[in-house]
Amino acid sequence: MSEDCKCNNHNHSANASGGAVYGLGVIGAAVFFIAKATTFWVGVLGFLKALVWPAILVFEALRALGA
Repeated sequence: MSEDCKCNNHNHSANASGGAVYGLGVIGAAVFFIAKATTFWVGVLGFLKALVWPAILVFEALRALGA
């Protein structure tokens, strides 16, 4: 093996689990917001909210704590 080939044997499977949880959360939030929608555009807004729900959650949590 040459000196130029520095192979890193890192386990990246743990990093993928966060993306899977986020993806399931987005799907669940999209279903929730779209089910509550009364018009098409409210449904579109609900889908956009589903994409950023973690930021909304953290914002509301910090606001409730008075931070």
